[in-house]
Amino acid sequence: HYTVPIDFVDSIKGADKRLTLPDGSSLDVKVPPGLVDGQVIRLKGKGAPGAGKGGPGDALIEVEVLPDRRFTRDGDDISIELPVSLTEAVLGVKIRVPTPTGDVQMAVPKGSNTGTTLRLRGKGAPRRGGGQGDQFVKLKVVLPKSPDPELEAFVSSWEKGKEFNPREDRTS
Repeated sequence: HYTVPIDFVDSIKGADKRLTLPDGSSLDVKVPPGLVDGQVIRLKGKGAPGAGKGGPGDALIEVEVLPDRRFTRDGDDISIELPVSLTEAVLGVKIRVPTPTGDVQMAVPKGSNTGTTLRLRGKGAPRRGGGQGDQFVKLKVVLPKSPDPELEAFVSSWEKGKEFNPREDRTS
């Protein structure tokens, strides 16, 4: 029984890995697309020699999917948190979004907010019965790090005469 660590993206796309065994020999492992952490791959005839005149047994390779700083997985679906600027959230924009198979264009609708979740159909992990899961993109509106006097002045003048309380339904 051996363990092979693989990157999150390789667990979605599949990969070829070389495993070095305790005796110094190596074993090439084809990691199929869509594997999950802890899943076991059986390689027939690649294990230790059998007792007596028996041939070699099967090698059992446990997959350890390494965490990814961008993606998380829930079944066949994957998720990512994507920062967007205030301008992009208010006005809408077409933006590049990373997926395990490469960047794709996605439309951020006008008036999006932190927590708005968008779906990229078919950009998740492969499903056992065929097809692909989805990728969910959770938006996070990010303001400039340093104070922006022009933005502050605009928001102050825009707010006058408007009665908007985002906590209104949370008071009791």
